Amino acid sequence: MGVAAGLVARLFSGLTHAIGTRAKEVLPSAPTRLAVGGALVALVALALGSTRHLGLGLPLGLEAFTHPLPASDLALKLLLTALTLGVGFKGGEVTPLFVMGACLGSALAPLLPVPVDLLAAIGFVAVFAGAANTPLACLLMAVELFGASLALPAAVACVMAYLVSGHQGIYRAQRVAEAKAGC
Repeated sequence: MGVAAGLVARLFSGLTHAIGTRAKEVLPSAPTRLAVGGALVALVALALGSTRHLGLGLPLGLEAFTHPLPASDLALKLLLTALTLGVGFKGGEVTPLFVMGACLGSALAPLLPVPVDLLAAIGFVAVFAGAANTPLACLLMAVELFGASLALPAAVACVMAYLVSGHQGIYRAQRVAEAKAGC
């Protein structure tokens, strides 16, 4: 679970930054970039016939704790959030990352012999631990939100996600002081 969370965190960070770089090259004007990006997100929602993967995604995140969700929910939430942030809309990465993590755990539940709510809870904190390079804070959050019984699996998942996620996180200004082992 921790490795998968780290890979999702790495993909999200890389995609968000890549979209941002490319969007600035193609559309140097910020207002134009925002208009085109917003239109693209709206077109995707129209094509899907749903707003399920837009915004913070709280209903989707809550659903992830109740039954296994398809991996497409994670993929669409990740892509639409990366597009939204990449074109220049500010804020809104924290809660969507929690939702992506819960969706990841939910999608993996049929493959692993672990209850869906437990995997959703671990994914909730582990994806953010990898994306923000904050494994200790996310471990503490797991214990606070989901109870002390989750401490050991959350610790393992958060540390693994941190190690696998690479050096680029969601915050460009953040610098990792020492190289991560294995990265």
